[in-house]
Amino acid sequence: MELKISTPTPIISVKPVVLPAPGRGEDLQVRVSAPTIGRELPIIIFSHGFGWSLDGYGPLVDFWAAQGFVVIQPTHLDSRTLNLPPEDPRTPLIWRFRVEDMKRILDQLDLIEASVPGLSGRLDRSRIAAAGHSFGGQTVGMLLGARVLDAHGEPGEDMSDSRIKAGVLLATTGKGGADLSPFAAEHFPFMNPSFADMSTPTLVVAGDHDQSHLSTRGPDWFTDPYFLSPGSKSLLTLFGAEHSLGGISGYSVAETTDESPERVALIQQLTLAYLRSAFGLDDSSWVAARSALEKSDSPLGRIESK
Repeated sequence: MELKISTPTPIISVKPVVLPAPGRGEDLQVRVSAPTIGRELPIIIFSHGFGWSLDGYGPLVDFWAAQGFVVIQPTHLDSRTLNLPPEDPRTPLIWRFRVEDMKRILDQLDLIEASVPGLSGRLDRSRIAAAGHSFGGQTVGMLLGARVLDAHGEPGEDMSDSRIKAGVLLATTGKGGADLSPFAAEHFPFMNPSFADMSTPTLVVAGDHDQSHLSTRGPDWFTDPYFLSPGSKSLLTLFGAEHSLGGISGYSVAETTDESPERVALIQQLTLAYLRSAFGLDDSSWVAARSALEKSDSPLGRIESK
């Protein structure tokens, strides 16, 4: 499946941009990737998977930036580059620090803009999306309106952010409770989301071979953010994809178990089409992408929407 996409623009990538973060224990480091030309550039803030950092996810970040988005990537506290010990008092709260990291980026866009040569005055702050993979997907889900249920099943704090107009959840875990493996229930009690208030328009991407040791369920667990949330949502189910979704986390990553450049290219094209449509930048691209996938002789996945 080949969609019509613009000729890639040269990009600039600057790291680290350091944001003061009182109470976090470490200042927040972010990477900013942006096209060298263009104005009124929409923004994607991207949350990495467990252990990753601002250096990951080049196949997505470079593509989005070359297609006209400014992509901002934090290094969260669980990053292997920070090597936080399990007994650190922040460790049980990393899921909250992650959400706060993303909000801090939005709070400090002025500083970020001023720190990147040639970026000043070029951001479109009315068009902000949040995207995340795996643990980063849970982080982004909270910004979109998902909430963590406590031991009594009561939803915790609403950490959603109205500045975010669209979301992309990549291989994002589903509901908790009996659906968690004993290991996950013991070690990750925050993996107990309610999607009942996750109303921000979102594209959910799931692999139909993504079997997680964190859940007692099969790969359909990763479709919960779509089926259990209200509002405008789309679900891209990728055939044969495991947790790395073909290799989105890097160009040559050892933990990719299902390497597929074709699958990564599909995710690049469909996320671009979805976000351009969600932002009102191109009303036809998402419709065209869905049609092209449906008409393909050997489709790599399927899309459903509600």
